[in-house]
Amino acid sequence: MKTLKFRKNLADEILSGRKTATWRLFDDKNLRIGDRVELLIWETKEKFADAEIIAVKEKELQDIKDEDFVGHEKFASREEMLENYQSFYGDKVNWNTLVKMLNFKII
Repeated sequence: MKTLKFRKNLADEILSGRKTATWRLFDDKNLRIGDRVELLIWETKEKFADAEIIAVKEKELQDIKDEDFVGHEKFASREEMLENYQSFYGDKVNWNTLVKMLNFKII
């Protein structure tokens, strides 16, 4: 089964129902609608839920709009958003990097 890892604070947001979307760069899992995934806590690799991907869209980081943040945590600025993803994926992330936006539901 495919997995998605989240920081502990985001796992809590998912379990509360406030977070229903995640964005992934350089998708090496070929995530798509209908996939069932195990949700893991990044720090411990402990499973905290199962989910199903219910929607997928892709766009470049520079093209992300306010409406794309529904179900996703917000950033203080566009620059903070870029820096956040560079901290996870390194300097290969820039405004032209493709973002895979996944909406999911707990099952």
